[in-house]
Amino acid sequence: MTEAIEYDVVVLGAGPVGENVADRVRAAGLSAAIVESELVGGECSYWACMPSKALLRPVIARAEARRVPGLSPSVQGPLDVPAVLAHRDEYTSHWKDDGQVAWLESTGTVLHRGHGRLDGEKRVTVTDPEGGVQVLTARHAVAVCTGTSAIVPDLPGLAGAKPWTSREATSSRSVPDRLVVVGGGVVGVEMATAYQGFGSDVTLLVRGDGLLPRMEPFVGELVADSLTEAGASVRTGVSAASVERDGGSGPVTVVLDNGERIEADEILFATGRAPRTSDIGLDTVGLKAGWLTVDDSCRVEGSDWLYAVGDVNHRALLTHQGKYQARIAGAAIGARAQGVPLLESDRWGAHAATADHAAVPQVVFTEPEAASVGLSLKEAEQAGHRVRAVDYEIGNVAGASLYAEGYRGRARMIVDLDSEILRGVTFVGPGVGELLHSATVAVAGEVPISRLWHAVPSYPTISEVWLRLLEAYRDA
Repeated sequence: MTEAIEYDVVVLGAGPVGENVADRVRAAGLSAAIVESELVGGECSYWACMPSKALLRPVIARAEARRVPGLSPSVQGPLDVPAVLAHRDEYTSHWKDDGQVAWLESTGTVLHRGHGRLDGEKRVTVTDPEGGVQVLTARHAVAVCTGTSAIVPDLPGLAGAKPWTSREATSSRSVPDRLVVVGGGVVGVEMATAYQGFGSDVTLLVRGDGLLPRMEPFVGELVADSLTEAGASVRTGVSAASVERDGGSGPVTVVLDNGERIEADEILFATGRAPRTSDIGLDTVGLKAGWLTVDDSCRVEGSDWLYAVGDVNHRALLTHQGKYQARIAGAAIGARAQGVPLLESDRWGAHAATADHAAVPQVVFTEPEAASVGLSLKEAEQAGHRVRAVDYEIGNVAGASLYAEGYRGRARMIVDLDSEILRGVTFVGPGVGELLHSATVAVAGEVPISRLWHAVPSYPTISEVWLRLLEAYRDA
C-alpha cells in the first residue's frame, strides 16, 4: 500500500485557476498540493489567451495604423509572419513551464506531476508519467480546476482529416494558404481575424444567423463586415456535413449541408468546449462526469469539502473570471478551515462570486474589438428587469475621430429603470477593450446614473462616449 501524503487542500489542475486557489489557501495559512498532467500554467498560458493575443496584436495594430493619416502609407505591406510567430513563441515560453513552476513553488505549494483522480472523500491518487502512484489526502478540501477541452463534432471523415482545434491554431508553425474556420464564437472570429491578417484565404462557416451570438447583435454585424472587407468569406446559416482528406495530408474538402464543397489546406473547428471531468474519479464520490454545479463560494452542491472552480462549473468560461472564482473559493476554504463564519449574506462579500451572475467582463480581440460586461438587452429582459437600451455611435466622439479616420463603432448601456443603475454595457470599435474596466466598475459597483454624471471623462478621449450615453438617456 502506498502511504498517503496529507495536505490541507489538494488542487486538481495547475492552470491559472488552480494556481490561484493554491495561492489563496496558502495565504490563509493552509498547506496545499497541486496536481498537473501537462504544463503548469494551463491552457491560457500555452494554447489560448497568451498565444492568441500575441498573434492578434500585430494584425489589429496594422489595421488601426492604416487609418492614421501620415502613418498609413508605411504599413500597407504584409506582416513579417515569422517574426510574429517567434514573438508568440516567446509569450508561451516556448511551451516550457519552468517560470510557472518557480512561481508556484515560491508560494509554498507542492507540485505533483501526473494524472490526478478522486478516490473517495478527500482522497486523490496521482499516476505519474512512469506509472508510479501516489496518494494524497486533504484535511479540508479538494478543488477541481481541470478546465475544458475543445469539442470536435462527430462528422463523417473528420477523424482522419486531422482538424485543427484552438490548440493547433494558436501553436501552428506555419500559415496555411487556405483556412476554413467552423464556428462564429470567440475562438472562431479571433482566429479568422489572425489568419486573414497573415495572408490566409479564410472562409468562416457559421451555423447560426451571425457572429458572437452571446453579445448584442450589432457586435457580430460590425465584426462580420470588417472580416468581409479584409477579404474573408463569412458564411452564415450553413453547417459542415462531412470532411474529406486523403491519408490525412494534402488539401481538405468540406462538404456543406447544402451539398456545396469548399477546399482548403487546413480546417479549424471552434465549436465549443467540454469539461475535463470524464476521468477524474467523480464516480467515486457519487457524481457524474460533466459540468459541476456549485454555490457562490464554488463549493459543489451537496458536498462540504469538494470545490469546482473555473471552467468546470460552467459559470463563466473566461480565464479572468476563473481567477476571480479562485480568489473567492480560496478565501472560503480558508475561512471554513478556521471555523470563521462565511459572509453569505453579503452578495458582494469576500466569499461570494456574485460577478459571475451580474458583472462578467469580456473582450474579443477582433478588428474591431468587442467588449461587454453584465447583461445584454435580451438577457436583462429575460431576467425580468425593466430596462432601456441607450445607444451611441462611438465614431461621433472627438477622441474616436482622432484615434482613426473613419472610426466605426457603437456603445450601448442597459439601464435598469427602477433602480437607475447599469445592468450591462457593450462596446464595439477599435481600442474599446481599454474602455471596459470603467464599465465593469460601474456595473459591479451598481453606481447610480446620478453619480455617473460626476465621473468626468477626459477630453479628447474615446471615454467621452460615457457622457454621450448619459445625455442620450437623459434626453430620451
